[in-house]
Amino acid sequence: MRPAFSVVFLTTLCGAAQGLMLALVAMEFAAGAGLLAPPESAFYIAGAAVAVVLGGLGLLASFFHLGHPERAWRAIAMWRTSWLSRECLALPAFLALAFLYGGAHAIGLSQGYTLTIGVVAVLAAAVLFVCTAMIYSCLRFLQEWASPLTMVNFVLLGCASGFTLAALCAACFAPSLAGNLALWACVLTVAGCVSRLASLARNARLQPKSTVQSATGIVAQKVVQKSRGFTGSAFNMREFFHGKSPRTLQTVKYGFLLGAFLVPFILLALSLSLSAPVALLVVAFVVQYAGLVAERWFFFAEARHPQNIYYQQAS
Repeated sequence: MRPAFSVVFLTTLCGAAQGLMLALVAMEFAAGAGLLAPPESAFYIAGAAVAVVLGGLGLLASFFHLGHPERAWRAIAMWRTSWLSRECLALPAFLALAFLYGGAHAIGLSQGYTLTIGVVAVLAAAVLFVCTAMIYSCLRFLQEWASPLTMVNFVLLGCASGFTLAALCAACFAPSLAGNLALWACVLTVAGCVSRLASLARNARLQPKSTVQSATGIVAQKVVQKSRGFTGSAFNMREFFHGKSPRTLQTVKYGFLLGAFLVPFILLALSLSLSAPVALLVVAFVVQYAGLVAERWFFFAEARHPQNIYYQQAS
């Protein structure tokens, strides 16, 4: 498939925002249970603000994927049957709850109220994760996506980047929490790496269900396609094939494995031994996010649309 950067940024930015909200609420729950010292409200306010900004940027990026942005409101019309429509409803709901969570802390509401809003926001984030992942995993004719690992990867990668960002927020506003959050970010980064490697191994073993015979309707035992019958560009070639070489795909794959997992893990681990790891955590998040952009690009490019059996041949 051809990766659309609007969707790449939508899913990675919103994933980080969702993971960040989960980290904020988890820390508040732990503080309420007496497992750690309660941080300053500035930590929750800043974290919620960053989550709203990231989610808002993701929502803005999604408009660039529309042929007619002025008709965007119609995207919610099929919410009964379309995961895309459900995502369009879940994202604004999540942003509104994240905003209310930060606002509740800003005006000094009691922990009972803020934690209740936070739990509802986490549930909205979970629903958004499900809706986003199901847009792709429900497409059975794209074998690379039609797997439970699609949802697992969306959740773990979003949470890994979110907890890395939460560790950065804690280093700025609640230093006592930075170590705990960085440790959880390490765990989630490793878990995300394992699940992504599992999906790569699975996809490498897939055998196409369609053949040249089924694509062309020719029933002969041996069919060799020499040309797709025209030399000009067409919608099918632009939208369902990325046009990149196998070497490029391999480079992107190794690049995101380093950028999204190995390098951030090392930086997060190093931050655990520092008393003021702000700069290191900034680099860790930037590198990890760049790696996740590459990972999401590869996620789309890796999917082999059956129609490419016919349209991909150019010679």
